[in-house]
Amino acid sequence: MSQALHYQSNLRDILFNLFEVLKIQENSLGKGSYSNLDQDTVQEILSTFEEVARKELAPSFVESDRVPLKLDSDGNVTLPEGLKQALKTYYDGDWQKLELPEHLGGSAAPPSVVWSAFEMLIGANPCVAFYAFGTFMARIIDRMGTDAQKKRFLHGLCDQRWGGTMVLTEPDAGSDVGAGTTKARHIEDDIWELEGVKRFITNGDFDATDNIVHMVLARPEGGAPGTKGLSLFIVPKYWVNEDGSLGERNGVYCTNLEKKMGLKGSSTCEMTFGDRGPARGLLLGNVHSGIRQMFHIIEQARMAVGMKSMSTLSTAYLNALAYTKERVQGPDLQNIMDKTSPRVAIINHPDVRRMLMSQKAHAEGMRALCLYTAFLQDQVELAGGHGAPEAKALDHRNDLLLPLVKGYGSEKAYEQLSLSLQCFGGSGYVQDYPIEQYIRDQKIDTLYEGTTHIQALDLFFRKVARDGGETLRSLLGEVGQTLAEIEGKEALADCHRYLSAAVGDFQAIMMMMLEKVGESLYHVGFQGNRLLFGLAELVIGWLLVRQANIAAEQLAQGSTETSFYQGKLATARFFCTQVLPQLKLTRELVKAGDLQLMDLDEACF
Repeated sequence: MSQALHYQSNLRDILFNLFEVLKIQENSLGKGSYSNLDQDTVQEILSTFEEVARKELAPSFVESDRVPLKLDSDGNVTLPEGLKQALKTYYDGDWQKLELPEHLGGSAAPPSVVWSAFEMLIGANPCVAFYAFGTFMARIIDRMGTDAQKKRFLHGLCDQRWGGTMVLTEPDAGSDVGAGTTKARHIEDDIWELEGVKRFITNGDFDATDNIVHMVLARPEGGAPGTKGLSLFIVPKYWVNEDGSLGERNGVYCTNLEKKMGLKGSSTCEMTFGDRGPARGLLLGNVHSGIRQMFHIIEQARMAVGMKSMSTLSTAYLNALAYTKERVQGPDLQNIMDKTSPRVAIINHPDVRRMLMSQKAHAEGMRALCLYTAFLQDQVELAGGHGAPEAKALDHRNDLLLPLVKGYGSEKAYEQLSLSLQCFGGSGYVQDYPIEQYIRDQKIDTLYEGTTHIQALDLFFRKVARDGGETLRSLLGEVGQTLAEIEGKEALADCHRYLSAAVGDFQAIMMMMLEKVGESLYHVGFQGNRLLFGLAELVIGWLLVRQANIAAEQLAQGSTETSFYQGKLATARFFCTQVLPQLKLTRELVKAGDLQLMDLDEACF
């Protein structure tokens, strides 16, 4: 198998989600700012990009891993040539403009379409996807910047292919962003000078662009402690003059490249501000609202990480599926004692089928979760955007689902990738096949943009408790509606029984958690991840059952895509019968949870 052709897309499932489940042709396309797009246009866009991703972006995947990045004494990072060519191909096709609004020269595609294309981009080569982050930074400045800042930066970010980064983490602060010590000193107007060191900055420097725009959290002199005292600054690698032209080198430099287990083509940098001359930046929007502003970037990044994990698992599964159809080894299990029995392709072995269906169910379930969340983002924009009164309920549901997309998606993909590798046997452990690189490249997803437990705490304290559980109850209400719709349908009888039981188990878990929190917040620390995973699996089970209901209708109507729709029924049944029962165990574990570990002396560990 050629590594150059590692990426296996699932465009059919993407289109199934968009047009048969979410029905964006009725609910998103042709409306508001998406009025210039229809189903045929979107299908053509995604079909064309799928070919670009497979044939032109994916070949740089291996080179990105094997050819080291180079950091020179001037703080410049050189990328492998194949990676730069892939990024050039992406920009030459104007694919970055898919997510831009029309007034910035873009296609004004809804998030459901943008994220669908992003799945294929990041599955083909995640490094290319991250180096193209400047387009999103343009949207941030367009939304929050002053008119003068827009004039200064938008042309470069949208049309001249400038890069963009989010700069939060510091060596001594880590996930505790509020402990950051990078300082900002006011010079004049909206211009400040920054001083400090940041770490783990994705794509902090690279040589495929003329400029990089860093969005940096720093504390103005005299600023309050914690996150509330932070402000957000636009700090370019090369100073940008008021008319948008490039000026002199700014005082922000990459001073170290991290040596990593995976995702090696993405330059993870230590960035030093103010050590080799003033590091000038502009206060975003000329307002001190850093952490609120940065969260718009963080939430985009968390969605991207969830999409990356899902896409990696999807292509790993499809690679494993192809291998198990080709690899002949051992007799059929029922003939194992007959030494003359013919050897069979390993897809005929029960354990291999179990592993394959587990990967399929989780990959397609995570895609359903990601694209449903993206669809909610469509509706938020059509209802007036973030902060609009008409969009409040949709906004809150999107917020509720983001920890599931990122936290559960990244953890479960890593777990399931182990099954992908297992399907290859020893061949999966060597570099003849892409699975070992998938595993190394994907592991970071559980760690950056907020570790898994940070996602769990965010879910419990900010997303559920914020509105007294109203958003969660609304979501569970829709699960109940689906249960009512499928009740009595023979083909979905198992799905109905197990999904209904899972709803009851999760509600019981929530009641127990509320009681335990009254005793100590430590209970959230112990049980938060279980709560996150339990809700994610309940929601994914619900979404897969919705898909199965549509599949059953298509089969009843005589669809010629028999295998595809039967696969949807089998996938939902597998997830409901083999994954959802774990909520009952989670219920017992939460019930049995106590605080003894917190009383244990450190010496006992």
